[in-house]
Amino acid sequence: MSEKKLLRSNNKIIAGVCGGLADYFDIDATLMRVIVVLAAVFTGFFPITVAYVILIFIIPEAR
Repeated sequence: MSEKKLLRSNNKIIAGVCGGLADYFDIDATLMRVIVVLAAVFTGFFPITVAYVILIFIIPEAR
């Protein structure tokens, strides 16, 4: 069994974080983007924005 790795995707709109998370969880990238936007709306934009920026620097880019 191959080990899954969390990588930023080449399917990018903003830095590939949502695309990478979608690949990791095996869901559609558009659905992941909708989930992130809804999370931002319901929890406040600041925490989601900070988390997204942190993930840009933590998750390595796909080759």
